Amino acid sequence: MSTPVELVDGQHELAGVLIGKGTPVVIATIEGLGRAEQRTADIEPPGEDGLWLGPDFFGGRTVRIDAGIKTPGDEEAALAVHAQLQEAADDEAVRLAGGATTDLRLKFPGRPARIVRGRIRALTADLTRAIHGWIPLDIEFLGQDQLFYGEQDSTSMPLGALTAGGLTFPLMFPFTIEYTAGAVGRPSFLTNVGTAPTWPVLRVHGPCANPSITHVASGRTITVQGSLAAGEWVEIDTRPGWRTVLRDNGGGMPLTAQSRIDLFRLDPGLNEIHWNATDPTLTSTLAVTWWPAYKAL
Repeated sequence: MSTPVELVDGQHELAGVLIGKGTPVVIATIEGLGRAEQRTADIEPPGEDGLWLGPDFFGGRTVRIDAGIKTPGDEEAALAVHAQLQEAADDEAVRLAGGATTDLRLKFPGRPARIVRGRIRALTADLTRAIHGWIPLDIEFLGQDQLFYGEQDSTSMPLGALTAGGLTFPLMFPFTIEYTAGAVGRPSFLTNVGTAPTWPVLRVHGPCANPSITHVASGRTITVQGSLAAGEWVEIDTRPGWRTVLRDNGGGMPLTAQSRIDLFRLDPGLNEIHWNATDPTLTSTLAVTWWPAYKAL
């Protein structure tokens, strides 16, 4: 994956196109960044006052951007910027693939860049004033969930190296074992720096058979049935909208009945991942990729 563009305050990125500060696309307002809409299951009980409050689920997030292309006196340049945005909105790799998303990256003053995953749903342009180098834009971006995401993080866990530390004898008492990533020093510890749970992408590289991956704190386990030769891999994408198990050859691999991709997530803070597989060579690895999730900008 390519390194994301470093955004400055007031500059944003819509499906790979820079908009806002320092670009020809001037932004007036951005709406829809507060609490996302909810789907409720409230019921009015017959014959009595009040409500029975059911579970509440977040829907998608609709972000509306009131903007305009500003290239004073240069109609050709304005139309070129408009064409670039149209191309981004018509990316067939996203548009024709169920579950596929593109990114809206937002950078506000004093805050890190945050990502909304979703699709461009509207890109309305008024070309009547393009001759003057001004094209008003009404952009609507539909986020697939209520969360904001940080930049990608990842780690790799060799099967044959559960610990980088150990104990040195003779031991001197009393001694303390701290539950921190730095103190424990194990590659199976990773940190979700966000404020909300996030769903990782897990990739097992062979040679191994029947790899099993466990989130220690919750006990959630995903077990793949089958074998991988050296150079082969299987990727388990637990993210909402994807949730797939794909091999390097484009095929799939079965999971055990107890494996719940939808429940396998990383909690905010420190997480411990254990994994095992049948591998006499001890050369197989597990790569974990995740995007810290935030409840607010």
